[in-house]
This record gives sequence, C-alpha cells and structure tokens, in this order.
Amino acid sequence: MTKPNIPEGFDPTDPELMAERVPHEELAELRRHAPVHWIPQPREVGGFDDDGYWAVTSHELIREVSRDDKTYSSWENTAIVRFADYITREQIEMQRTILLNQDAPEHTKLRGIISRGFTPRAIATLRGALTERAEQIVSGANTDETGDFVTKVAAELPLQAIAELLGVPQEDRGQLFRWTNEMMGYDDPANAEVDPAQSSMEMLGYAYNMAEKRREEPADDIITKLLDASIDGEALSSEEFGFFVLLLAVAGNETTRNAITHGVLAFMDNPEQWKIWREERPKTMADEVVRWATPVTVFQRTATCDTELGGKEIKKGDRVAMFYISGNRDEEVFDDPYAFDITRDPNAHLGFGGTGAHFCIGTHLARLEIELIFNAIADVMPDITKLGEAKRLPSAWLNGIKELEVDFTGKCPVAH
Repeated sequence: MTKPNIPEGFDPTDPELMAERVPHEELAELRRHAPVHWIPQPREVGGFDDDGYWAVTSHELIREVSRDDKTYSSWENTAIVRFADYITREQIEMQRTILLNQDAPEHTKLRGIISRGFTPRAIATLRGALTERAEQIVSGANTDETGDFVTKVAAELPLQAIAELLGVPQEDRGQLFRWTNEMMGYDDPANAEVDPAQSSMEMLGYAYNMAEKRREEPADDIITKLLDASIDGEALSSEEFGFFVLLLAVAGNETTRNAITHGVLAFMDNPEQWKIWREERPKTMADEVVRWATPVTVFQRTATCDTELGGKEIKKGDRVAMFYISGNRDEEVFDDPYAFDITRDPNAHLGFGGTGAHFCIGTHLARLEIELIFNAIADVMPDITKLGEAKRLPSAWLNGIKELEVDFTGKCPVAH
C-alpha cells in the first residue's frame, strides 16, 4: 500500500485537535492507504505507559475486531483509548468493574441481567411518557427566543429518560448532568479545577443508596428487576448496580445528547433534509443522525495474543483502536458518505459499536429519544436557526458539543 499522506505526529485522539474538528481528511487517507496504522504516542500521554496504538479505520476491519472478543480484550486496558495524562495504572484497572470494560464470562453474565431492561418491548413502554416529555422540553425552550440548544433541548430528554427508566427523581437529574460532564470533561481546560474521580464516586454513592432503598422497598420498576434478576444464581450487587448507573448516565446522556446536537446542526445545514423530515418522518432518520454524529469516535481493544490484522502484525499487548467515526464515512460501504441523508437505507453504521459482544445495549432507547425529540422540534420550532458556530468539547473519544446558540423561533434578526 502507498504510505498515507498524513502530518508527522498526527494522532486522532488528540483532544486539542478534536476541539477544533473531526480529522475526516486524515482518517480517509488512512482508510485508503493504511487501514491499520501505527500511531506513536509518548509514554507520558494517555495513562498507558506504552509507545502508542494501532489505528483501525476501515469499516470491515473495525467489525472484525469488534466480533473477535477472544483475540481483542476490553478488560486488559479498558475500552477508553486515552485517559488524562495524570491517571495511574491502578485507576485504569478500577474501570474494569464497568460492563464496557469487561470480557466474557463476566461481561456475558452482567450484560444478560442488564439487557432485560432494554429490550424493544421494555423501551416501547416508555414511548408515551417520553413523547410527552419531549414535547414539554421543546415547548419550554420555545418560550425563549434564543438560547443554548445543548442545555435547553439536547441534554434534557436523555436525562429525563434515564430518570424515568431508573426511577430517579426528576429534580435530581441536574446532578446526573453535572457528574457526567465532570467525569467526561477531563480533557477540557475549562474543567481544570474539577476532580473526575470525585464526581464518579459521588454518582456511585448516589446509585448505591438508590439500590439499597429499593431492596428495602421493592417497586414495579427496572431497579427492582435488575436487583432481583438472577443468572447462574447471581444478581446485581448494589456496587454492580452503581457502576451500571454510572455507565448508563454517561452512555445515555453524553452520547445521545451529542447525537441530537449534531443532528440539529446537520438539519440546519441541509434544509432539504429538514423539509423531508417535517413532511415525511422517515423511520431511517435516527440511524442517519447516529452515523453522521458518531458520538463515540473510538474505542480500543488489546490483543491477547500475536495476530494479524489488515496485513499488519499485531503483538500481544498492543492496543488496537477502532475509529467508528472513520468507519462511518467508509466509501466502500456508504454511497456518498459525506452527505447527510435521512432516507439512507440500508445504513450499516458503527455508531452503536461494530456488532459483537459489546454492541450498545441502549440502541432502542437512543433511537426512540432521537425520533421523539426531532418530532417535537419539527412540530413546535420548525424554523430553528443557529446563531453561531458550535463550541466543541476537547475529548480523545467523544464527538462532543458543549454549546450551540440558536434562535428557537427563526425570527431573530442576528440569525439572518
């Protein structure tokens, strides 16, 4: 293969780079010429004390890694490709308690318990309540002429959905928002005074207490079902439930709100697609929003043995990073991949993971939230207009937007 024409020192997990843009051009160059490419990193970067990682950028090879959880481990170095530089090995290994970072058989058992609350039937029971909440959120934002779309609209439905799902009092959802922002914003200089570990401990403590109360007073809700569920004689402990809540708060809040924000930007930049949505409401919309946004840009695995991938020799212990953001623009899979097309069908995107054991449990919930919030936006604020450029989150693995000022009514003179 031809050597890829990328800048020396290019690292697609660089938070400063991601604060400016998604490096689509460089990732496309890697896809074409080196779909498995070594990215060197200084040992003091990212917390892993190694020399770098393999960047996997083609759709086909990302799926290959995702499906082979025996050769590629989530447990060894976790799924997070780059932590804060100051993190210790002990702190990284503490992350193994989370479902995302486990391998079989522990992952299989825990996922089997948790997935009971996220079946299509279980999520369908939330449609009525979440439809009402989406309409209230959008109508409430629409009373203000302008504002931040992220906090007023995009973040609200995922937060309220999590609260609805878990039985968390709605008045506590602001705490979930703060905790997840602080936990995920460790690359952001604006959070320099924040201790992500403290925020995670506060959330774990909250969830632990919630579990203990439900054990004392069972109810007809997902918390009771998860705590009572048993596989091979095992149920979720209060500690395991706490880590589940932490994962759900991060995965369900950060990812879906970023998908919604990227989605509204795409609609505003592609008015012909907005017209289609307003008039036809195609069921394919949510998956195209997820493909377009790819809220989680990359997860990693670690090779458990010497192997070969895409013609490259992968050594045992090497980290292998699956760049979903690249796979979701793969010209070999998607027609016109840089076009936002809400009628795209089929749509074999990797926004929920590349299939395999770690395929996103919350897929049905995310699709429902995206559908309902854009239904409400189309009905209540169809003339929404952006007032400036989005402020991106510095992050190694999240395609995040911190702020997006919009005119909810489309009547503000500044917007035109």
